[in-house]
Amino acid sequence: MSALSIALVGCGKMGTALLRGWIDTSVISHVDILEPEDVGVSSPLISHVRNANEFRPAPDHPWDMLVLAVKPQMMKTVCDSLMPALLPGVPVLSIAAGKTLASLKSYLRAEQPIIRAMPNTPAAIGKGISVAVASREITPGQKHIAHQVLSAGGKLAWVDDETQMDAVTALSGSGPAYVFYLIEVLAAAGEKAGLPPEMAMILARQTVIGSGALAETDKALPAAMLRQNVTSPGGTTEAALSVLMDGRLQQIFDAAIEKATARSRELSR
Repeated sequence: MSALSIALVGCGKMGTALLRGWIDTSVISHVDILEPEDVGVSSPLISHVRNANEFRPAPDHPWDMLVLAVKPQMMKTVCDSLMPALLPGVPVLSIAAGKTLASLKSYLRAEQPIIRAMPNTPAAIGKGISVAVASREITPGQKHIAHQVLSAGGKLAWVDDETQMDAVTALSGSGPAYVFYLIEVLAAAGEKAGLPPEMAMILARQTVIGSGALAETDKALPAAMLRQNVTSPGGTTEAALSVLMDGRLQQIFDAAIEKATARSRELSR
């Protein structure tokens, strides 16, 4: 695989996560970044400008792909500013929640090759998961470029049905926040059970870290089997699960994913 020249528009949390993945895996030969704020990553591979009027590919670094990592509410304004620099054949990869292929085409060109993707923040350490859908203009070669760009941050899956992307956003795009909140909830419960706050947080955090690592190591085992392996009949885990598995937790997550999915749909309008 040859190293890529990438244009990155927006370098917030998700843009930075992708950027770190590209540098760590040597996916890129060069990246032009358009970001009004400071970029929190230092590398000789980076060229950073703050103004769209200065955002152009260098003659020796034509863009293999342009990555849009801006907030959905800013997308139309940003795309308008990019038109002088963006050639019709350059593939565009958007990671903006809720922005459909059709809406992106309306901001750019009807014939622009576009990929809509949803990564998540563990991409910064190569442990993310991305899901992508391509417009019909995307060629196999451009799809391969997108694969390099997104898989630098972890796993990648493709879907043909774009309507699934709202649920993808709700589950895996927002999912790390749910897991981090679980750490907070476990630590708070530990405190109420009598543990010092610092000890409760250490135990909660490392338990989630270790459990995730175990799930990755034993990926052939279903999650239900991993749970059962921890649960002894009549033991403490079974006592806790009698509360957690009474249906309320599933209802809460159903409602949370439903609300996030609906918000993703709203952002597309």
